[in-house]
Amino acid sequence: MIFKDYYKILGLETNKVKVEDIKQAYREQAKKYHPDVNIGNVVAEERFKDINEAYQVLSSGVSRRRYDRMWNTHIGNKIKKQQYEESKRDADSVFSDFFKMFFGNVTEEVQVSKKAKEKQIKGENIETAITISIFEAFYGMNKKISLRTVDGQMKTFNIKVPAGIREGEKIRLIGQGKAGQNGGKNGDLFIKIEIEKDSKFELKGYDLYTSLYLTPWEAALGTRVNLETIDDNVSVYVPAGIESGEKLRIPGKGYKDGKGGRGDLTATVRIMVPKQLSKEEKQLYEKMKEISKFNPRSK
Repeated sequence: MIFKDYYKILGLETNKVKVEDIKQAYREQAKKYHPDVNIGNVVAEERFKDINEAYQVLSSGVSRRRYDRMWNTHIGNKIKKQQYEESKRDADSVFSDFFKMFFGNVTEEVQVSKKAKEKQIKGENIETAITISIFEAFYGMNKKISLRTVDGQMKTFNIKVPAGIREGEKIRLIGQGKAGQNGGKNGDLFIKIEIEKDSKFELKGYDLYTSLYLTPWEAALGTRVNLETIDDNVSVYVPAGIESGEKLRIPGKGYKDGKGGRGDLTATVRIMVPKQLSKEEKQLYEKMKEISKFNPRSK
């Protein structure tokens, strides 16, 4: 049987240490060899088990005194200390053969507890989606949502939607997913953001798109009009002779880019013809028909 130097496993060179030193050494070693930072590393996984095994023995006054007697026999009285070696453990065992042989039923309670800890399973994450307006996404908001939990009960969550959130981004609520097993952590709740279509604005990347409606005479003569943006109004110059479908770009009036800046706002011209004409308007259109040589169907 290989004697296991628990002090050396924890990075301690002597058994003349305080409990606080053992706890500090355990935290350092456990952090270094934790499975979460050594994914797929079998050696690190076994070392992590030995670190926990060493801590279970040395953190208890009774088991530590029993171990120290053996430590003095195997190491303390020798000139050259033995090197650390692993001893075998069963595939489903937390403790090694050395541990079981020397500590047997005295540590049975600890062993059961440790096994349970090793088998902790984190709960599954849950994902849902909510739909918000483009204005709510732009300005940010606090929102209450009610969801049905896995046990069929309704639960209300208060969530903070950050200003400038993008379509498809997710808000994470830690520990609000499915319950963990054997003391494992709960899963998380992820809330996916969906931005509903708006009658005035369309979001593409960081840019916004809208329509600029003009009368035929505004388009023909040119003008300056007020255009509504997502957060204010801007004065836009319209050159004479502009046609439907042409675009005017207003820099820095788009959506938030997450870096303190803004995308652009693009306004597509829509020339609108009145559905109903007054007598005077009809006469003017008829007069224009007589005198105008413009033919949009000719080249």
